[in-house]
Amino acid sequence: MRIVDIQTGTISLPLTHPFKTALRTVERLEDIVVKVIAEDGSVGYGEAPPTAVITGDTVGSILCAVHDFIKPAILGMDLDDLEAVMEKLDACLVHNSTPKAAVDMALYDLWGKAQGKPLYRLLGGARERFETDLTISVNPTEEMVRDALEAVERGFGILKIKVGKEGMADVARMAAIRAAVGPGVKLRVDANQGWSAQESVSIIRAMEDNGLDIELVEQPVKAADFDGLKAVTQAVDTPILADEAVFSPQDAARLIDEHAADLINIKLMKTGGIYQALKICDLAEKAGVECMIGCMLESKLSVSAAAHLCAARGIITRADLDGPSLCSVDPYSGGPVFDGPSIAMTDLPGIGVGDVPCGNWQ
Repeated sequence: MRIVDIQTGTISLPLTHPFKTALRTVERLEDIVVKVIAEDGSVGYGEAPPTAVITGDTVGSILCAVHDFIKPAILGMDLDDLEAVMEKLDACLVHNSTPKAAVDMALYDLWGKAQGKPLYRLLGGARERFETDLTISVNPTEEMVRDALEAVERGFGILKIKVGKEGMADVARMAAIRAAVGPGVKLRVDANQGWSAQESVSIIRAMEDNGLDIELVEQPVKAADFDGLKAVTQAVDTPILADEAVFSPQDAARLIDEHAADLINIKLMKTGGIYQALKICDLAEKAGVECMIGCMLESKLSVSAAAHLCAARGIITRADLDGPSLCSVDPYSGGPVFDGPSIAMTDLPGIGVGDVPCGNWQ
């Protein structure tokens, strides 16, 4: 099944609430969508969110990468040799993980459709249903408490709380949220690189001393501060989740070898897609290091691809796939069923999302 064309378009979706982290504030999802077309007319879909503060990818760089580098590299290749196509995709650019991820998931979508099976079964089939958390944006404490209570009322039993802007004040913020939601709700803390290593140790220890029962702390220090991440991991009892510090299998191997974090957050937009993410899963399985599957500000299209990976591999024990729950509308048909905190896989082949409502394919 030869690849005969690759096209891009755009999708714009309003968010239910502004998305605020220590790195950015976003009020609307504005993503690039990708369509890979095979010689028999079948199509596969992918999505690329421009997240310059994390991946370095912008709208312009994504479009350039897809049309000027990726498309010429893999056009005419045969998906029956999926590994060769994926290796060519990875090698055609040094970085640009986001456009690679969009094309990668579109290729896997096509490949799964050709096999007539849902992708998660082809990649391992570990589970058919799992639970995601919901992100609470960083805001004044009173607003975050209200948002947390609203999330619990919607059925979410795991909340990921964005912090990292106010240092030790984050301890009081988390204490207020814990008091409001009670002991039965799991709380994850995401500092988005907002603290120094020394601050991280002080803040996390204070949360421990106050009995806040934090399940994990995600990327407390700058992505490049590997030594700082390792120092924090070794100094606290709360599990530390590496996010921006791990883009590639090589990053994961170093982190595992040096025990610089307890857990790894896999995001397709960091790894360049499912193919490289599977390599991280293999490394993690051998080392017994559990993983989380996460997402950027993405719609149901690419989050569905991440859901298939989560359902495929047992080493992924936690999910942060709340992108569709943060959008106020869902323009897609098919795909996994997102019902509040529950994500259920279906028997639809490939990733399973139907035609993407984009009228500006180029």
